[in-house]
Amino acid sequence: MGSQSVMLASPPAIADHSSAVGWGGQQLCVWLFPHLCGLVVERVEPAGGGVVIEARSRAPGAACPACGAWSSRVHSGYTRTVADGPAGGRPVVIRLAVRRLFCPDPVCTVVTFAEQVEGLTGRYLRRSLPLLGLLGQIGLALAGRAGSRLAGALGIAVHRTTLLGLVAALPEPQVSAAPEVTGVDDFALRKGRVYGTVLVDLATGKAIDLLADREAATVETWLKAHPGAKVICRDRAGAYAEGARDGAPDAIQVADRWHLWHNLGEYVEKAAAAHRGCLTHPAEPASAPAGPGPAAAGPDPPPAEPEGLRDVCGRERRLVARTRDRHAAVHGLLAAGHSQRAAAGILGLSRNTVNRFAAAATADELLVKATSRASRLDRYKPYLRQRWNEGITTATVLHAELQARGWHGSVQAVERYVRPFRAMTAAPPPGPVVPKTRQITRWLLTRPDNLDDDEKAQLAAIQDTCPHLNALAAHVRSFAEIMTRRSGEQQLEGWLTAAEADDQPELHSFAHGIRRDQPAVTNGLTLPYSSAAVEGNVTRIKMIKRQMYGRAGFALLRKRVILHPG
Repeated sequence: MGSQSVMLASPPAIADHSSAVGWGGQQLCVWLFPHLCGLVVERVEPAGGGVVIEARSRAPGAACPACGAWSSRVHSGYTRTVADGPAGGRPVVIRLAVRRLFCPDPVCTVVTFAEQVEGLTGRYLRRSLPLLGLLGQIGLALAGRAGSRLAGALGIAVHRTTLLGLVAALPEPQVSAAPEVTGVDDFALRKGRVYGTVLVDLATGKAIDLLADREAATVETWLKAHPGAKVICRDRAGAYAEGARDGAPDAIQVADRWHLWHNLGEYVEKAAAAHRGCLTHPAEPASAPAGPGPAAAGPDPPPAEPEGLRDVCGRERRLVARTRDRHAAVHGLLAAGHSQRAAAGILGLSRNTVNRFAAAATADELLVKATSRASRLDRYKPYLRQRWNEGITTATVLHAELQARGWHGSVQAVERYVRPFRAMTAAPPPGPVVPKTRQITRWLLTRPDNLDDDEKAQLAAIQDTCPHLNALAAHVRSFAEIMTRRSGEQQLEGWLTAAEADDQPELHSFAHGIRRDQPAVTNGLTLPYSSAAVEGNVTRIKMIKRQMYGRAGFALLRKRVILHPG
């Protein structure tokens, strides 16, 4: 044998110090390579950049794979090559001397069979079982391309498609009954178009199944096939409420508190946007500018209409005109006795759009965002008013000065802003700086103790200026106390009554939605269950989906989500 090969045989009796070292080395091999304990290793030698192990089975015989009869009668033999896990970053190949044995059972359909080494080999496999298990876990965690790169760094050559095939072949845990506390939520396969459903065991936080859609019938069918759910945590989607009611009628439905708070936040933002204009109180227009300015005869015209309704030429913007026309058309059809579905067909609009127009008493309610939203020009408006009163009334000149101050907008935006000043003797003084809608919303939804002194002062000023937002803040704080104290069973009905009695259109919509699902909302604001683990699984699904780049289908995504080690 060459100097680079190593001979391993059965460990000798410990007779001297050198023999003891050899026995320790043999034990080290057993500890590091336990899956090779069923082999007699005859030779280990380098080959190229890897290691080749020549070995044979220790067992005197093997069991027939068809009938299970034991046999030690040899028919023939051959050498089988099996790739094993890397050692020291070098690929390992096992050249295994395999015996073909006769089956002793005369009625067995198998005449001869090849022996297998338990825990190492399987029929038709060219990789060892431990290596296949390792590659399967790599595929679950990283999918194809990334998994192939990691395996290559570890010394395992494998194609990305092979990894995906190994993941698809992994067995799934059998789910015969739904968990006692089951979480249900949707996730996007193609955002805005195709959605699926994830079901989670909230006791363990593990996803137990994925459904290919989010229809009520699909959830109902799954719950009937997997009885046992006592509590079902869900969002406020009507399909899941219906599916849970029909599929598990004895289960308690719990609306998730985070979704309730999120829904309330959306209505608060709408209210803040609608009343942001109340926070601006510009002073009365000056009688005449200090320097040269635009000449105007007679009394000043009435206050200018809200910004954003007209273009630079003073014409009503197409968006504004279209909104007014559609609002009038929808209300005209509804007044004539048509249903919203029929109105949508007549006007060629979606039902959601018709519903939105029908819910608005005036078109101005639909134009709130166009008239009260924050603008990038806000920080430059005091300067523009100052320069206008100093006699600089050309929009292109003002635009050039703003560019020197860091403005990157268009000259049309400047012209649209200064256009109302042309009908006045002077530009009125700027009103107070108004926070953005989202900033106001955040202050209203934040626990008061978590606001700093400046934020508290600004919020107090906003509440003093706008009674509507002041009343809204009181309702929000009251709902937050119900949610944090989980006193929904005692206080939710009173909160709904107070919100419906107040002049708060946005809260009326929120309260109306709660009325339609009040038992589940009451449970959500009373019981300790929540969909936190479900949301975590939805986030994990997004990560897994992005790893796969859409190459694989729903079946492989489902397998990875259910078996993912994370």
